[in-house]
Amino acid sequence: MPSTKNQSARSLLPLAHTLADMAGEAVRPYFRKPLQVDNKGGAGGFDPVTAADRAAERAISRHLAKAEPEHGIFGEEFGRRDGAGRFTWVVDPIDGTKAFIMGSPLWCTLIGLLDDAVPALGIMDQPFTGERVWSNGRTTHWRLPGGKVKRVRARTCARIEHAILTTTSPDLLGGKREVEAFQRLKARARMTRYGGDGYGYCLVAGGHVDLVVESGLKAYDIVALIPIIEHAGGRVTTWEGADASKGGRIVASGDPRLHDAVLRVLNP
Repeated sequence: MPSTKNQSARSLLPLAHTLADMAGEAVRPYFRKPLQVDNKGGAGGFDPVTAADRAAERAISRHLAKAEPEHGIFGEEFGRRDGAGRFTWVVDPIDGTKAFIMGSPLWCTLIGLLDDAVPALGIMDQPFTGERVWSNGRTTHWRLPGGKVKRVRARTCARIEHAILTTTSPDLLGGKREVEAFQRLKARARMTRYGGDGYGYCLVAGGHVDLVVESGLKAYDIVALIPIIEHAGGRVTTWEGADASKGGRIVASGDPRLHDAVLRVLNP
């Protein structure tokens, strides 16, 4: 087994694909089947979790403990296990559990790798459709239903008036100021659609959507998606233009020129 000191992030891409395969095997038997849904949100709201979420993260964590015991892991369901080296895997076993429990295929598994706190690799896996999007740290690729793999690039779109905007739900925006900022942006965009969770960010990388704007994200919601978008030519920051890897209020765009224009609208 290579030591963490001598490993490169890119050399860990096969392991990332193995983790995605294992998570998919754990999740698929639960999809569109009756299952118990627990609420992590308590009285503060509905934040669902299922046996599928837990099974997928458990499969990833157990394999990592054997394959790379020096690596850390930070997952949505079981928290953080610190490692001895510079690598930490950041995992959302089912990004879009609400979509999962309603039978919509717009959920996904997100697996990201931090190399000394910098997002280095990312995978978005949709095991029901067979789609997978990943970045190897240099380029971004999309495996289509049926298995064909192609390299993808975000499309050019410099003006908000030409942009397709998406967010998972306007209900997730936190407070009056965020809602007003989003509405200013929505009023100028060519078209706005809702839903998608992590899949929506990959639509930016694939050149189908121009812009995602969201609020209240955690690190496991975004770390995997940062390299996917950036190595397709896009940009991901907070609403203030800062590092997005810790989550918070996030802007992801396919064209850096559009990104700058959006930040000005969100921060007048």
